[in-house]
Amino acid sequence: MKPDIILAGVLAKKHTFTLPLNYQNPIAEQIQVFARELCSPENKDKKLPYIVFFQGGPGFAAMRPASNSGWIRRALKEYRVLLLDQRGTGLSTPINYQSLQHLEPAAQAEYMSHFRADNIIRDAETIRAQLCPADKWAILGQSFGGFCVLHYLSAAPQGVSEAYITGGIPSLTRSADDVYLATYQRVLAKNKQFFQRFHDAQHLVTRLAKHLLENEVYLATGERLTVEILQLLGINIGMEQGPESVYYLLEQALINTASGTVVNPLFLNHFGQMLDYNTNPIFALLHEAIYCQHSASQWAAHRVRQQFPAFNYQQGKPFLFTGEMIYPWMFDQFSHLVPLKAAAEILAHKSDWPALYNLEQLAQNRVPVAAAIYSEDMFVEMQYSLETAQQVGRLKYWLTSEYEHNGIRMDGEHILDKLISLNRGDTLR
Repeated sequence: MKPDIILAGVLAKKHTFTLPLNYQNPIAEQIQVFARELCSPENKDKKLPYIVFFQGGPGFAAMRPASNSGWIRRALKEYRVLLLDQRGTGLSTPINYQSLQHLEPAAQAEYMSHFRADNIIRDAETIRAQLCPADKWAILGQSFGGFCVLHYLSAAPQGVSEAYITGGIPSLTRSADDVYLATYQRVLAKNKQFFQRFHDAQHLVTRLAKHLLENEVYLATGERLTVEILQLLGINIGMEQGPESVYYLLEQALINTASGTVVNPLFLNHFGQMLDYNTNPIFALLHEAIYCQHSASQWAAHRVRQQFPAFNYQQGKPFLFTGEMIYPWMFDQFSHLVPLKAAAEILAHKSDWPALYNLEQLAQNRVPVAAAIYSEDMFVEMQYSLETAQQVGRLKYWLTSEYEHNGIRMDGEHILDKLISLNRGDTLR
């Protein structure tokens, strides 16, 4: 089948694979997993190795590139790029409240338990066996995708020629509680930077919070906009250009009319577009589970938050945004999460999650790994990343303060080029 030309200067081909939901029972329920293959026109007849991209999340589809730019431009010089819609996302068999509504909560939770990094990597190896069974391929993981990379190196290193990680080296052994103890402190630091940089932002947001406490305001998606939901906007202040987006949104939040002060409909529409909890429920259901190995999270972010009372907003006190945290009340307030509340409780108390990392295998790793560690990352604790870097054989890292967590979106060509040079022993350019 001829590839479709859908991008400026890039050839694209669609792949759909039928794979087991549960690899322990592979002849039972099947799911579809989608991947988009990209190739530069000048290389279309060449036998090039693949590089597979693992998206951040969990629960988000691979990027939909509109041009030959960024890290893809660099990768296409020597690879075919495979953009994987991880199981449950994008054009793969979807996960949402509608797709799960026919199941009881216990069955919903059991179904969802098959959507962590271990099965994402089983999917990848099964796909490799179909696309290029005689060849290894390179892998690139951003954020949660980096967690997938380290699981790949633990479980199936024989399929990997080289590995790259950006903003996503997890601790191999620390609990979810440890993770949130560290990340709450990073969120505090990002709040301080945000409100120092935008001098009137505290006034804008506290005025808005007061209005929300005194009036019922509803988002375009139907949810009541509460102070707690407003705080969730902080997930954006740890991203490239995120602080600017949040500030510009706050500037237009309240408007004066003949009948008094009201929330701007434009603000409400844009606000809903900056939060993904309704549209990407895997993120809410399984985010804490990505840290769990033979243990339950028990709503770790919610519990650890009690050690940081400054996040509990009261009128007359400074307003603080939260970060990449999932709270049980979200399953009461977000309309598409409400039907999944009981399943979320079951998953939060599930204690038999399998181990994700083989420490002995990683210590003996022979696959070249290059990682970008962002010292100012709000989402991944730098010290834990450095700790892990010492536990993985042949891992070289580039520690930089130049980028936020999603730096690869803004300067991906430069970042990937540096990592390739690092992996191959070249001098960093």
